[in-house]
Amino acid sequence: MNKPIRRVSVFCLLLIMALLLRTNWIQGVEADTYANNQYNDRVKYDRYAYPRGNIVAGGQPVTSSDFVNGYRYKYKTTWNDGPMYAPVTGFSSQAFGSSQLEQLEDPILSGTDDRLFFRNTLDMLTGKQKQGGDVITTINPKAQKAAFDGLGNHKGAAVAIDPRTGAILALVSTPSYDPSTFAGTSDADSQAWQALTKNPDQPMLNRALRETYPPGSTFKLVTAATAFETGKYQNITDVTDTPQTYILPGTNTPLNNDSPDEPCTNATLVDALAISCNTVYGKIGAELGEQKLLAQADKFGFNSSFSVPMKSAPSVFPNNSSPDGTAQDAIGQHNTAATPLQMAMVASAIANNGKLMQPYLVDEERSANSTTVSKHSAQEMDQAISPATAQKLQQMMVAVVQNGTGKLAQISGVEVGGKTGTAQHGQDNSGLPFAWFVSYAKVGDSAPVAVAVVVEDGGARNDISGGALAAPIAKSVMQAVIGQ
Repeated sequence: MNKPIRRVSVFCLLLIMALLLRTNWIQGVEADTYANNQYNDRVKYDRYAYPRGNIVAGGQPVTSSDFVNGYRYKYKTTWNDGPMYAPVTGFSSQAFGSSQLEQLEDPILSGTDDRLFFRNTLDMLTGKQKQGGDVITTINPKAQKAAFDGLGNHKGAAVAIDPRTGAILALVSTPSYDPSTFAGTSDADSQAWQALTKNPDQPMLNRALRETYPPGSTFKLVTAATAFETGKYQNITDVTDTPQTYILPGTNTPLNNDSPDEPCTNATLVDALAISCNTVYGKIGAELGEQKLLAQADKFGFNSSFSVPMKSAPSVFPNNSSPDGTAQDAIGQHNTAATPLQMAMVASAIANNGKLMQPYLVDEERSANSTTVSKHSAQEMDQAISPATAQKLQQMMVAVVQNGTGKLAQISGVEVGGKTGTAQHGQDNSGLPFAWFVSYAKVGDSAPVAVAVVVEDGGARNDISGGALAAPIAKSVMQAVIGQ
């Protein structure tokens, strides 16, 4: 080999080595950076190059992956009962990204999760087409449908939880949307997306997890729990020291009940909860003080957010109110705010003898051949209240349904406990009140379901109440779970 040829050969060898070094650097070090780059469309194309896994509720898939053989996208996601399940599944759009479980569980659904490596490798060696895994939710389809049908055309949300495990049985937000309408890249998909994002009713807002409302009188459960836990009262029949007219501390402002005819003067705790006396629980809250109420609210989960795995907005019990503000905070007004998930957790802890379980929505992740990749184990969050206090609150909630404002939630032959709420809001309380109902149903000694329902737009102002609007919805959800 003459000298010039030898030099050219060495130079070519160096170029090949540099190319190999760069290729390995990209594969080993920079692969994730390229894969996660928002401008890398190849990742998006690859996501829809194979059948995507399904999201499953009650043993049946609520999503599917259809072969469309497009130029860049071979498959497109479709939904069964899309609007009903959208707050759970979210959307998976070739043009507009993804949300909720479709986003958070994308590695499993798209088959790119590292835990699927051996399965994918085996499929590649055997020539089997790559396919995403399945996500098994805790949703009870009958409960989900009962909540969705119950809310109907109203704006609102409903959450049902199994108090024993924390499993979320229903998660509904209305108005909702059909993710199928913008799953592709056509002009029609774009128009559907634009219409949804500009809709003033915000159908893509997950009100069950992300919206906070004044909880109104449903928060009196937390105030009553604080009264028992701190020893201020011992029994549900203890008589309170409540005047006919309660003046908020430090002010000349009276705190009124819904009706001046309500027998709230010196009412017992159980009677005051049954007819929802503001004067009784506002005064108790002011006497307990902000810090004791805050400590108890925190044990129920207030001032924290939860990943179910979608992240909830934190509910709020304030720590900087004046004494008159604390009296109003204690009845779920002023600066107190809660998500429907949070109030379902309160009812759940009471029904579960004080034990608050971690709420969760995904029970299992599976590979394409149905091998379990992960399975959730129930986890205790806190002993929010003592079993003795929980028993007292259960008796008080049963009285609400049997003799008080929650009679429309009664189920024949079943112990049902509940609490109504009609929450004022807006400048000088000018907005339509929010109608609340939180409840549980007990079968034997076990409570398999706790529910929270909120309705934002109940109709004529004087017709809005938690007992009339939200209680029947909660009842239908409880019936769906217990099979009645």
